Amino acid sequence: MKFYISAAGIKKVTISSPGGAIGKGCGAARRFPGRKLLLLLLMLAILLPFIFVRFAFLVLESASVCDSPLDCMRVRLFRGGDTSLKIREELTRALVEETSQDGNGRGQRGSLESFDELVKEMTLKRRDIKAFASVTKKMLLQMERKVQSAKHHELVYWHLASHGVPKCLHCLSLRLTEEYSVNAMARTRLPPPESVSRLTDPSFHHVVILTDNVLAASVVISSTVQNAVNPDKFVFHIVTDKKTYTPMHAWFAINSASSPVVEVKGLHQYDWPQEVNVRVKEMLEIHRMIWRRHYQNLKDSDYSFVEGTHEQSLQALNPSCLALLNHLRIYIPKLFPDLDKIVLLDDDVVVQRDLSSLWETDLNGKVVGAVVDSWCGSNCCPGRKYKDYFNFSHPLISSNLLQDDCAWLSGMNVFDLKAWRQTNITEAYSTWLRLSVSSGLQLWQPGALPPTLLAFKGLTQSLDPSWHVAGLGSRSVKPPEEILKSAAVLHFSGPAKPWLEISNPQVRSYWYRYVNSSNIFVRKCKIMN
Repeated sequence: MKFYISAAGIKKVTISSPGGAIGKGCGAARRFPGRKLLLLLLMLAILLPFIFVRFAFLVLESASVCDSPLDCMRVRLFRGGDTSLKIREELTRALVEETSQDGNGRGQRGSLESFDELVKEMTLKRRDIKAFASVTKKMLLQMERKVQSAKHHELVYWHLASHGVPKCLHCLSLRLTEEYSVNAMARTRLPPPESVSRLTDPSFHHVVILTDNVLAASVVISSTVQNAVNPDKFVFHIVTDKKTYTPMHAWFAINSASSPVVEVKGLHQYDWPQEVNVRVKEMLEIHRMIWRRHYQNLKDSDYSFVEGTHEQSLQALNPSCLALLNHLRIYIPKLFPDLDKIVLLDDDVVVQRDLSSLWETDLNGKVVGAVVDSWCGSNCCPGRKYKDYFNFSHPLISSNLLQDDCAWLSGMNVFDLKAWRQTNITEAYSTWLRLSVSSGLQLWQPGALPPTLLAFKGLTQSLDPSWHVAGLGSRSVKPPEEILKSAAVLHFSGPAKPWLEISNPQVRSYWYRYVNSSNIFVRKCKIMN
């Protein structure tokens, strides 16, 4: 074969064969245009570098992500999208194998702490996909345990914060105690002599508050009076302990001009029979035993909880579960022997409507009127079904209650004391406490409410849910804004009381609007800050 290039330039190439014609028509020379050959060489010069780079990339990539580099290159050279599916399948298989080898799926100590360390490990040691899956799984499991542990500790610390008393409330009590000792007005009689007859007059609306919190009591009374159609019809009976009696008396003696009839009485001022004192002492001791057992169980389990019971378990450890004032509610008929009908308000409520119609409510022969169904609908009571308070694995409980029934709300209740005195409710309460002891203290969680629910079984009249919206001191209850505005009583039941920093700012404002911000002691103690 010979090439002939004309002298006029590369316009054509002539290829001839010296062996003569081979077959028909082969004697003639075959000619290719020079422009086509030049174009072909140019295209090859452009494409060959890209092909080389692509080939090199596949070789390097396949060495780290595929079991066989040749298989990976063969697939990805023409169908790059299918390789991702293959890699995903291999990664899944590696994770499954790693989990089965690891047993319970928990990560091991010594795993990498950060993504940067993972990249460095994979780059320097050129790990295969199985090693990558193993290390990644251990990292994720370790991070998951850290997140769960952080959430758990945050919940515990949140509840611990609810046990303390803010500095501003300490300041208020101390300043009022000082005022009681130096100011004669702070020691004036409550109520004044001309209003003493109202304390037992059944034509007035009697409100009972058992509390050791001066500021909270002032908000309850202030909100009730400001929203009452006829404030002069209300008579407030405050029962407090000996420690709080002095500042409580001083507050309402100084601010008596803006308040209706208020009686402040300390527990040390009651002259109870020896029999009642013995039963109260026995009641408190049993509640302490239940509390200590619950605390020891949580401590032994390193404060681990069954799913969904975190808040209830920690809330049961609140010191208020052992407070004498909380447990004395079962003795209200003895605290007020001359009254026939009262409304009992907790100190963590705020009143937004006139309560006068509660005294006209027909209880149909029942002893207590209370809200049973919540704002969310019939038989809707998140966090306060009987199963949230009682141990239904015990036959004493399962034979008396249904675990999915709603427990009635305490904190705003109407009591017919005349009907109460005709029953054996207080005796039934004491009987259930003794049964709890004989059953190994396993019937219910700590607190005064569980035995109260048992003692009042069948003696509760349901009220309209708009009277009482509770749970505002809890994280799990978040009523709509229109429900909050229309409710007669907002109850900050739960750890996050409105005077604490951990309370919800969105609902705290409903309580703070009734704090007497112009009071000199409130300003000096910086309560509004």
